[in-house]
Amino acid sequence: MNNKHIGIHNSVFRVGVVYSVNGREVKIRVDHNKNSSHLIYKGTLIKNVSVGSYVKILKGYTPIIGKVESEYIDESKQEDKVLISAEDSINRILIVKLIGFIDNQIFRRGVNELPLIDNECHLLTNEEFNLIHTFAGSGKETIEVGHLANDSLVPVNLGIGKLFSSHIGIFGNTGSGKSYTLAKIYRQLFTHYSGNSAFKENAQFLFFDFNGEYSSHNSIISDSDKKVYKLNTRKDNGDKIPLADDDFLDINLLSIFSNATEKTQRPFIARSIDLYKKIDKDENKFRNFLKKQIKDILIMSDKVKSELLLDYVAEILPPKYDDDGVDIGLKTDFHYHNNSSCYFFYDSNNQFINLQDHPDQIETRSIYMHVDQFGFTESFIHNFICIMYMRMIYDVLANRALNEHIAPAIHKLRQSESDISRIFNSSKDMGDFWGDSNVVIIDLSDVNTDTKKRIPLLLTNKLYNEHKKVGKAQKYLNLIVDEAHNILSYQSTRESEEWKDYRLEVFEEIIKEGRKFGVFMTIASQRPSDISSTIISQLHNYFIHRLVNEKDIQQVNNTISYLDKVSVESLPILSTGVCVIAGQLAEMPLVVQIGKIEAGFRPANETIDIENIWKGKEAASI
Repeated sequence: MNNKHIGIHNSVFRVGVVYSVNGREVKIRVDHNKNSSHLIYKGTLIKNVSVGSYVKILKGYTPIIGKVESEYIDESKQEDKVLISAEDSINRILIVKLIGFIDNQIFRRGVNELPLIDNECHLLTNEEFNLIHTFAGSGKETIEVGHLANDSLVPVNLGIGKLFSSHIGIFGNTGSGKSYTLAKIYRQLFTHYSGNSAFKENAQFLFFDFNGEYSSHNSIISDSDKKVYKLNTRKDNGDKIPLADDDFLDINLLSIFSNATEKTQRPFIARSIDLYKKIDKDENKFRNFLKKQIKDILIMSDKVKSELLLDYVAEILPPKYDDDGVDIGLKTDFHYHNNSSCYFFYDSNNQFINLQDHPDQIETRSIYMHVDQFGFTESFIHNFICIMYMRMIYDVLANRALNEHIAPAIHKLRQSESDISRIFNSSKDMGDFWGDSNVVIIDLSDVNTDTKKRIPLLLTNKLYNEHKKVGKAQKYLNLIVDEAHNILSYQSTRESEEWKDYRLEVFEEIIKEGRKFGVFMTIASQRPSDISSTIISQLHNYFIHRLVNEKDIQQVNNTISYLDKVSVESLPILSTGVCVIAGQLAEMPLVVQIGKIEAGFRPANETIDIENIWKGKEAASI
């Protein structure tokens, strides 16, 4: 470019000069001939500087980049100067926040030096604008997520490495487009690596879908490329998640499921786990242990304690029916003699048989013989409850535990037995969790509230521990949680403090340490203020849609250091599908219109058309 062209370029693109520097805040006095909304350069209409746009301040050979945060009018008060017109007395002032600089054709975030008074301020050239809006290194792969909200001709391509090797947060009020954004970025990723065997082998994605938005036909990815578990706690026809016994044998999880107290019930559960491992689903071993316990019970003199223990035995054994199908119980062929303080029965000769004196006769009683009908089932919880009753019998016989202290934990776990049995499969032929796919959708839309929180915790804990055992990251795992406030909230009145603390500890550890083991999280929520601030502050990249609630905006502003004043103030007025992208992948926040997903692959989350519904079929056809 010759000097003449340079001079014309500078004169057109010049905005004004610096007249105040206060740290990162710089004030620019705009030239009087640059107050129009657009400029013309080489026959092209160029948008002039305004709030939210970028400018460069030339200090020698270093272009310092800033973003216009606000502007105001300053009226000159000089009385000794003869003014030609009223316009000359008014100065347009821009308040610019410095955000970075250009070094060797690379935009770098941060401030390495400050401008000087009277340094010229210019609009950015297209080349400089593109440098700032490049979100991947040279030669790095990208995905297109949309375009700049104020310029549909500028696509936004995000670096795959920078985006997905990080924790991602997607926030916005209901109807703002957050779930659509989540679907868009993963749709683009899966499309980019479609047919890539290395991607399928080394990357795994687990979606926790609370509303059934991603399990629908071809949502995000074709049905043949994903495995869907459509769970149901109301009926028996739902899918079941394959889970080995060892995955359940976690003292923290079982304590939470049974709402166990710290000092008495939790140690009891630990002893039950040890007994479960000792028996190892060996039915003969279990039967022999139980027969020995029955003998110990039926030679007791303490009626109250022995009757209690016999009730425990009855809870373990299957019912005994007569020929008419009536449950006749297991205590019909022996009785307790109050005067003799013993159990007895009358033999065929009508002879009184004291079981304390004749313990060998216990083997002829129906409760003893019925032990042979016991068998373990495919339900881990059912089997573990049987172990808990056996452990309880041992503890009471040894005067180690009191019924009123331990029984509530067993009863609480029994309340969860039906739900857990409908959700999980721990049989020998349970199959592989991932199947032939590297994308799994857990549909929780038909699951009750308590179980909705337990399933993500249990699966997350299992998968994360598996990655930790391997050590250094060998495979990539991304846990995607839509409506994340359901499981990441730090405020809950439905659960104990121990349950809440453990739940948050698991997810907070992944947020803080997961990257070492190749485990990342993507969370989407309409209420960021409900989510643990530890989790939000440890996210690396953010897609922030419209937020109206002041607490949500404050939470975002306080925990996300990448946001500037303009971006924060724009959050309440963002239109549907528009979001602010900020974080490590972008050198500065930018407002993006998320692109459309191909028809047939969109999530099932569109707002219903109430007018057509209210009109009815007849009215709608008129």
